[in-house]
Amino acid sequence: MNWKKGINAWCFPANIELVEMFRQASAHGYTGVELNLADQGEGAFHLGASEDELQAIGQLAGQNGLELPSVSTALLWKYPLTHEDEMVRQQGMLVVEKMIEAAAVFGAKTVLVVPGLVTPDVSYDVAYDRALEAVRKLAKKAEAYGVKIGIENVWNKFLLSPLEMKRFVDEIDSPWVGAYFDIGNVVQFGFPEQWIRILGKRIIALHVKDFKTSAGNGTGFVPLLAGDTPFERVVEAIEEIGYEGYIMPEITPYGRHPEQLISQTSQAMDAIFGK
Repeated sequence: MNWKKGINAWCFPANIELVEMFRQASAHGYTGVELNLADQGEGAFHLGASEDELQAIGQLAGQNGLELPSVSTALLWKYPLTHEDEMVRQQGMLVVEKMIEAAAVFGAKTVLVVPGLVTPDVSYDVAYDRALEAVRKLAKKAEAYGVKIGIENVWNKFLLSPLEMKRFVDEIDSPWVGAYFDIGNVVQFGFPEQWIRILGKRIIALHVKDFKTSAGNGTGFVPLLAGDTPFERVVEAIEEIGYEGYIMPEITPYGRHPEQLISQTSQAMDAIFGK
């Protein structure tokens, strides 16, 4: 299996400096780091970061032998593309546009987009239509910058099956939009290997987590190989679709000796996916 080992910045403590994050990632065998866009003025990579500041971040990664292959954010939970308030939706659009611009500076190929949330105030059908409209507009920006949008499956009560995710991506009808598939996010509700086969070549990026189904809620996410994810079947499915990009763990850091998570996750990824 031809894959690249990356790591999401959320695997590190929140207060870690980029230089130390990059040092640890490189030291433990990762070749790429996925940075997460923060709100205005929060950390080094935020909504107000200038192009010069973004270039400096990319140069720092390169000095540590790392790529910045993709960009993520938690801000689309704060500013959903499907929100009732149009001003909030517009802020979400600006978030994704900033991600695309930053990705182009970094040389990243993909931005991760949570397409929307179903809530008591936003019904499923309305969310679907608003998400379609937003992502279709954003696809034009992505094309202009040469960056792909990856729609992620998350616990947002939306796009709950692989058939629906497939339909959503196909209805966008753009080569600049695909699926950013999170393996661990579907273990409680389904079978990740089925998602992979059904989505097929639509998958442009992969997140990996493990999940303990007996927990039944968000506390079930555990370090790799400590849960119930059927990794043997997952690897077979990944090989079948010919995926060759980055695989990114996205795991909560340890409260003590957090670098151990970085080390152990690297070793677990080698065991799961092959060195």
